[in-house]
Amino acid sequence: MRRHQPDYVFLVIIGTLLVFGFAMLLSASSVLGKQKFDDVYYYFKHQLFSLGFGTLFFLIGYYCYYRFFQKASLILLVLNIVLLILVFTPLGVSAGGATRWLQLGPLTFQPAELLKFTFIIYIAAFFGARAKKSRSIKEGFLPFLIVIGLIAGLLLKQPATAIFALIFITALCMYFIGGARLHHIFFLTFFIGLVLALVVMVTPYRKDRLLTYFDPNSDPQGKGYHINQALIALGSGGMFGIGFGNSMAKTSYLPEPIGDSIFVLVAEELGFVGAVFLIGLFLLFLVRGFKIARDAPDSFSQLATVGMISTIVLQGFINIGAISGLLPLTGLPLPFVSYGGTSLIVVLACSGFIANVSRYTVR
Repeated sequence: MRRHQPDYVFLVIIGTLLVFGFAMLLSASSVLGKQKFDDVYYYFKHQLFSLGFGTLFFLIGYYCYYRFFQKASLILLVLNIVLLILVFTPLGVSAGGATRWLQLGPLTFQPAELLKFTFIIYIAAFFGARAKKSRSIKEGFLPFLIVIGLIAGLLLKQPATAIFALIFITALCMYFIGGARLHHIFFLTFFIGLVLALVVMVTPYRKDRLLTYFDPNSDPQGKGYHINQALIALGSGGMFGIGFGNSMAKTSYLPEPIGDSIFVLVAEELGFVGAVFLIGLFLLFLVRGFKIARDAPDSFSQLATVGMISTIVLQGFINIGAISGLLPLTGLPLPFVSYGGTSLIVVLACSGFIANVSRYTVR
């Protein structure tokens, strides 16, 4: 295939999201860094370090011929599953009642985040090469069910329920685009939905999150404290915000100001205008990414692009919806903005792959 220039509009959107995200992280983390490490730039510098790794993986995704990932898809997924299993060995790191991290020497990362790349690549390669067989129970439905079941077991055991739900929704969309029968989609949705409902009901902290979603004022100083403080901060920003760096919520009131609550600080400091600007960037990312997928040269690149774009944008909107009270709290970070090295690296790797596909689009 003849290669041409990449989609520069898409690259500009990525760059704008990164600049905006790092600016907001600098504001959100200054107080916390000073309190814990006597360094207002502590978290910002660590995120810059992750950006260096993320840039490396962006370039790998961008310069490696995209069909290389198609050939290596099974190997990448198997390696990721091995890392997920290693989480439950002495190499695993526990925090906050969950065992989601893996420490290999000086590096600590979250293998579940890597699935947003490896699993999507595998699903795209599987159905891209079996477009006519995706409607078959034996060659399409059962292999998909086995793989998603294995990943579900490993993620729910950590637990990383929100990441599994995100990956499952994305994979289901890819399965549908790949030509699956509707009754297969309905069965998978019902079955996984039933499993998730049972997991929520038998796990106290998940059940508490769901009950708090329906009645956040039932325990405003306990289970409902997080969402109530978030809503107060959201409302205090008004139209134009109280000014960059002037957030009151980040000082002592708002839990996780640099993590899943960072959108609250965007709305508080930059107001409704800043929040809409960020949401608009994600919408542009979605539209431009789907345009690249529409013009992709083959089924694999089309499915992989749709999957990666959907995962990133869906995660962003779930984060915004959860911290705004529209959805139950999940703990998913806001892509490009929240503090978290593994998340940023994976998002940049996916972005590099999509930009790579944009160089081969058929106009």
